[in-house]
Amino acid sequence: METDDIFAAVEKIQSESRKSEKDKFIEETVKYEKKVYDLEQLVEIGLAFSSTLNFDNLIESIVYMSMAQMHVMGGEIFVRDFTTNEYLTLATSKDIITREALKITTNSILAKKLLEIHEPITFDELQKLLPPCEELQLIKQFNPTLIVPLVDKSRLNGILILLERIVIENDSSYFADELAQMKSIAKLASVAITNASLLEISSTDMMTQLKLKYYFLNMLSDSLTTAFERERNLSVLMFDIDFFKKFNDTYGHECGDYVLITVASLIKNSLRGSDIAGRYGGEEFTVLLDGASKDDAMIVAERIRSTIEHHDFVYNNQHLHVTISGGISVFDVDTNPVSNPNEFINQADKGLYLSKNNGRNRVTFFDPNN
Repeated sequence: METDDIFAAVEKIQSESRKSEKDKFIEETVKYEKKVYDLEQLVEIGLAFSSTLNFDNLIESIVYMSMAQMHVMGGEIFVRDFTTNEYLTLATSKDIITREALKITTNSILAKKLLEIHEPITFDELQKLLPPCEELQLIKQFNPTLIVPLVDKSRLNGILILLERIVIENDSSYFADELAQMKSIAKLASVAITNASLLEISSTDMMTQLKLKYYFLNMLSDSLTTAFERERNLSVLMFDIDFFKKFNDTYGHECGDYVLITVASLIKNSLRGSDIAGRYGGEEFTVLLDGASKDDAMIVAERIRSTIEHHDFVYNNQHLHVTISGGISVFDVDTNPVSNPNEFINQADKGLYLSKNNGRNRVTFFDPNN
């Protein structure tokens, strides 16, 4: 071989070696950039979860963030009932026929197996690990592509179900790095559920499941500050059950509790998810309507009053006629720039007083200018 040919061959080998090393360097760089990106995503997700203390908003956030990260078109989530710890309740939808929330017992073989697995698993894989059971059939009806246990401190806080996968290059399977990412998200989500549930329990009246007075006042204080800054309306409704004492005196305190619980449920079911209903004390209830004008507040308050008036209250085969009186106060930066939450509630209470004086079973707007 000629000398020139030798030099050319050596140069070719060196060039290919440099190219190979460059390609390897680029490949490693891309790999590390993706890891950095994934970590940044996890940090952002963790911050979003930890800053969301409203339980319903947190659950919604967990589902939608997981859907986005895993490229799926839908999601459902069962969440532990922290008051009884007996059930995992479907928080995102209800049974089509009964309209009741679906439940999985925490001591079921499905729940125990998911706690043991402790990581994302496909339905086909899960089915191979369990004998036929009612809970498995319940999960199957969602046509899941991935089932994610939400575990914190050896306790199953929830079951996240990811639905139809957005197909990428004719491959609907999950990649290893995606499953690792989902496992990390699940850990963050489960810790956030624990924290939010503790706040939920400590701020909720156990009988009516409405917010306690002091939590309501704190939320009202924050909402007033925001309303001032954004120059938007904010409304407070106050309700009182008419002649409540007669239910206790005539039928006993258990009947009074039944009336309180039912009225509270009817109030809560008449509101948007962003509204806050509270038990102010005894048979008094408060409602916070963010962004609601006088007309909006009157519509909501009248809907609540009418719903309760026409509801069939039945206790021990006795049909009870229950009505409520209400008062309304509306924050307006020009006409009623009230800044103290107690003063704001007192305005609604004055409207309630007028309703009672004028015959009860009615709602009255308090005008601070009269």
